Amino acid sequence: MNLTGNWNYPAPIRFGAGRISEIGEACKAAGITRPMLITDRGLKTMDITKKTLALMEEAGLGSAIFADVDPNPSGQNVEEGLKAYRAGGHDGVVAFGGGSGLDLAKVVAFMAGQTRPLWDFEDIGDWWTRADPAGIHPIVAVPTTAGTGSEVGRAGVITNTETNEKKIIFHPKMMPSVVICDPELTVGMPKFVTAGTGLDAFAHCVEAYSSPFYHPMSQGIALEGMRLVKDYLPRAYADGTDLEARAHMMSAAAMGSTAFQKGLGAIHALSHPIGAMHHTHHGTTNAVFMPVVLKFNADAIRDRFDSAAAYLGIAGGFDGFCDFVDQFNDSLGIPRTLTDLGVKDPDLDRLTDAALRDPSTGGNPVEMTAENTRPLFEAVL
Repeated sequence: MNLTGNWNYPAPIRFGAGRISEIGEACKAAGITRPMLITDRGLKTMDITKKTLALMEEAGLGSAIFADVDPNPSGQNVEEGLKAYRAGGHDGVVAFGGGSGLDLAKVVAFMAGQTRPLWDFEDIGDWWTRADPAGIHPIVAVPTTAGTGSEVGRAGVITNTETNEKKIIFHPKMMPSVVICDPELTVGMPKFVTAGTGLDAFAHCVEAYSSPFYHPMSQGIALEGMRLVKDYLPRAYADGTDLEARAHMMSAAAMGSTAFQKGLGAIHALSHPIGAMHHTHHGTTNAVFMPVVLKFNADAIRDRFDSAAAYLGIAGGFDGFCDFVDQFNDSLGIPRTLTDLGVKDPDLDRLTDAALRDPSTGGNPVEMTAENTRPLFEAVL
């Protein structure tokens, strides 16, 4: 099968092996003449980054780079990125990397022409209307992992280090103008990153499918996204050079992000404060929470996951799906508990309060309260 295509859903996507060679054309299509490539520290010196910068230089776009991005990008990272962006006179960003680099880059492009503080644009009500749309600079997104799907999202998750809270910064114009999905860029991912990011995509699909809101398009995308992860993540994990598996996982990541327009839920509401306070890997943290959240939501989602299990070829309906998730996590080296993930002496009262204030709670099919949320943390310690 030729896994190459040009798609326009939800953003213009150039999908296929080797298509990073089109980075110059992509920037031109987005109206960018002086891009700044934004990525994380780990990617700064890697060959895929050097190759992309060389292609940009060859296209007459320069080779500016900003890579001071934490694993959970912070407001300080945004400030430093904006300083470099403005000093260089840039007119757009190339968002390059996993969720951290993509989110930071998108927020820098969003904030480039704003006058209000970053936290004024948190995803609360209609706060996004506070932004000046003309001040949002164009984005070309190039994912190098298959997990968050941030390349087709309209938001970025940024940690407020003063409060140790993850905040979702949202605006419709944060959707990238052009996306290049080149599975060759993901070949070098270590096993633990392949597993954690792949299960992040799976969590997005599971939560979107669980959400009680009406959105049949997202429901269908979430279901097929789960199938792709189930079938191809083990292959990508076992053999990082399996380009077919890498390609299908890259599709699943974009599908997960597209699907959760329908909503996220308790997995993310619990994971966000853990990541903000204890700096754990987001996708891996989602995977740790998934089994306990599935059981928590059981009465509300059992029937729909009976159907999903049949589609996925999993025997036993909802209960069989839960057993599959346990076995899937184990096969990919995912810790059973937050303690095994390195979380020490958590403040459960503070975590519970933060989880209940996370916007993801609104998409959970079972109402989250202080009484039923704290035990979810306790169950994975």
